[in-house]
Amino acid sequence: MKIIADLHIHSKYSRATSPRTNLENLTKWAQIKGVTVLGTGDFTHPEWFQEIKEKLEPAEPGLFKLKNSLTKIRFILTAEISCIYSKKNRVRKIHIVVLAPSFKAVEKINDHLGAIGNLKSDGRPILGLDAKELAKIILNASPECLVIPAHVWTPWFSLFGSKSGFDSIEECFEEYSKHIFAIETGLSSNPAMNWRLSALDNITLISNSDAHSPEKIGREANVFDTELSYPAIMQAIKDKDPKRFLYTIEFFPQEGKYHYDGHRNCDISLSPQESKKYNNICPRCGRSLTIGVLNRVNELADRAESFKPENEIPFKSLIRLEEIIIESLGVRSKTKSVEREYHKLIDELGNEFSILLDVPREEIERISLPEIAEGIVRVREGKVFIEPGYDGVYGKVKIFSKGEQKKITKQKTLF
Repeated sequence: MKIIADLHIHSKYSRATSPRTNLENLTKWAQIKGVTVLGTGDFTHPEWFQEIKEKLEPAEPGLFKLKNSLTKIRFILTAEISCIYSKKNRVRKIHIVVLAPSFKAVEKINDHLGAIGNLKSDGRPILGLDAKELAKIILNASPECLVIPAHVWTPWFSLFGSKSGFDSIEECFEEYSKHIFAIETGLSSNPAMNWRLSALDNITLISNSDAHSPEKIGREANVFDTELSYPAIMQAIKDKDPKRFLYTIEFFPQEGKYHYDGHRNCDISLSPQESKKYNNICPRCGRSLTIGVLNRVNELADRAESFKPENEIPFKSLIRLEEIIIESLGVRSKTKSVEREYHKLIDELGNEFSILLDVPREEIERISLPEIAEGIVRVREGKVFIEPGYDGVYGKVKIFSKGEQKKITKQKTLF
């Protein structure tokens, strides 16, 4: 069975999240997007965990569904935990995604972590806990749990982050490294960038949305061909089997908030080569640049950019349908016309992933505008230009040159 899974999201109890991020809206948007299995997010938060227990019921092994819902959307119990601690004379800030097979396992985890820090303060709790010790707690609660370093290249809060991370999985997790089967590549990197590190050859690369609102789920995801169950999905990840783990769905990494180096306050964005010329110092204010993902990958890589290992899980780069419509209509942000076109496509052609990946151009043009069909096809073919993101600023996507959309409509009308 083909399964699209987004395993890292947040609830309304996390900071900077939409208050609409509840189980009902997550189920609704999973259907719209085409996501089959969705992480619950934030199971460490007492109020959210209570809501999960009240509103979800067991479905297939290790999976849950919304009570009284006729949809086929399933949930996996997940959380993200922020570990901030000192190791080898440096402050480390590591985010970890945890997947758990049962309420019982989550209760054990929460009991243990609740004695260490305040789980009520944030859906993604901050704990003064070594990442290695967190892994120990999680796996003691259940060996079927999965510990996944989150968005591993992000400068500020990640395993390889330039500001507070490590240079290897082993340096971070020590004897528990053997239990780290997967890492999350994050929005600002893609699998090809990670293939440049031979140290990651035995690690499965997964991708998730880290969504803070229901509409953002599925902006990155994982596509499996397994039976619908927690054990089957976990085993596909652990085994790194291309026959069961088909591919990941990715941002174009330039669109991520930390792809290039830079200084947001100074409006400075630099490639790694440019940063080197300035000795990683901002040419405008004289302070240290925020070193981005591309630069950090270059620093740790031991292979050329074009290297591709054997039997790696492939990937497909996409841009969200809403963004394609905005660009195709030549508007700057989400408008009523954008919303109208989006829902017309969904109503007529199915979910967002099927439209972005599979629906023929002719079908899209039958329902919508020719420039939107053209935009979708260009994204499929990778024919996009993106001004790279830096220091917390998303990259700017360009699919069309200025005024090109009107020419497409005019040509179609003449034809």
